[in-house]
Amino acid sequence: MDDTNSLIEQRKAKLAALQSKGIDPFSAANKFTPDTGAGVARAKFERGELAEGATVAVAGRITAHRDMGKSIFIDVRDQSGRVQAYAQKQTLGDEQFDIFKHLDLGDFVGVRGTMFRTRTNEPSIKMESFKILSKALRPPPAKWHGLEDTEIRYRQRYLDLMGNPEVKEVFLKRSAIVHEIRSFFHSRGYVEVETPAMQAIPGGAAAQPFKTFHNALGCEFYLRIALELYHKRLLVGGIDKLFEIGKNFRNEGLSRKHNPEFTMLEAYCAFGNYETMMETVESLIKQVAQKVLGTLVIETKDAEGKVTKTIDLTNWRRAKYKDLVREVAGKDWFDVTPAERRRRAMEDLKLAGDIAKGYEDFEVTGAVFEKLVEPTLIQPTFVTHLPKELVPLAKLSPDDPTTVEVFECCINGQEISPGYTEQNDPIAQRATLEHQAGGEQQKLDEDFLVALEHGMPPAGGIGIGIDRLCMMLLGQESIRDVILFPQLKPK
Repeated sequence: MDDTNSLIEQRKAKLAALQSKGIDPFSAANKFTPDTGAGVARAKFERGELAEGATVAVAGRITAHRDMGKSIFIDVRDQSGRVQAYAQKQTLGDEQFDIFKHLDLGDFVGVRGTMFRTRTNEPSIKMESFKILSKALRPPPAKWHGLEDTEIRYRQRYLDLMGNPEVKEVFLKRSAIVHEIRSFFHSRGYVEVETPAMQAIPGGAAAQPFKTFHNALGCEFYLRIALELYHKRLLVGGIDKLFEIGKNFRNEGLSRKHNPEFTMLEAYCAFGNYETMMETVESLIKQVAQKVLGTLVIETKDAEGKVTKTIDLTNWRRAKYKDLVREVAGKDWFDVTPAERRRRAMEDLKLAGDIAKGYEDFEVTGAVFEKLVEPTLIQPTFVTHLPKELVPLAKLSPDDPTTVEVFECCINGQEISPGYTEQNDPIAQRATLEHQAGGEQQKLDEDFLVALEHGMPPAGGIGIGIDRLCMMLLGQESIRDVILFPQLKPK
């Protein structure tokens, strides 16, 4: 029998011993109501808001256990933090103290007692009574404080949250970020909506969808790759300012910046344009950072706590796509022939491995931007006036019809948010979508095009990748570290 199985058997024996004494940690009658959080009690006592001798009741998981014979110290941890509790045989009595000795790391316990400081000045609870609330039949990971195995951390996230308080803090802050995003849009008069996650024709982006089958309707459906087309139907219907936070699904690769299932915010404002939406993105990110983090200067630190990167959210740059490409590829990049651009990209810029044989000219330039420009945009940058081929749902720029009124907000070397002046001309929209579909009529969302023919107001729209935004704000280098349960290959 290996060590883990042996420890499980020991814990089961302790459970049986407790049950033989009439104590069932899993009974519905086993109730305990805490009156404060473990970390809250500790913090209030340190600030003087709880006096010496004040009575508190806390509940949580045992994360440390020190048996001194006639007294036992445990750490009780809940979402708010930890506090030390002190059990004394003299106070609890022989019978209760014997029961207390059946507790293990990982068990849940409710503790009632008075606040005091130990000889080492540690804020603690002098236990007057306790109740066993749940028994852990499996031991915690061997490295309880600071679980490091990446495979375990992602596959068994609950162990990661149990063993790494800083990981739990990331996800609590992610929740606060999403809450603040909603508050921002509600304060500006936007209506929160919900649109279908299963769609007959996936649209709004160029991506490979996941397929499913609807038995009752007898037809294929697709998990959505974007929220956009249903939102524009709502603009047609008279909802002038709307937003949605929801899941998108793309059947593509995984990377440090990509997960097949990801969370998107999309928002649309009738009578706005891409300039309107740039202001919206900047104001939103500033407000979220200030409210959740208390600062507009974001620092990324290494394992030793040394600052490796600083992002200043008070300074937002604007630059045209073509100008940024010229900076790395040459001032005459857009003046030479497509064949020469391809040669330069593959040979001079050493991007041969990133340019497929069938790439069109705009895709060659796109590879230059993606590989040589975007990773350098650490500070907030609105990249504007993208090639028209990249965004078929946006309006052409009046001063340069080879581009569209589009921006990409790049921070920390990756795109955080695109935004458009939305195309509302149904004839022009049909033409661009037909070109994108390559003549395959079944790929056209006719319902969307019919909606546009009923009249859509001029509008601005944005999308924000919530996962990437959280990566940037919380100083995380991988998207997996801001998604509770990232996709993994089954064992």
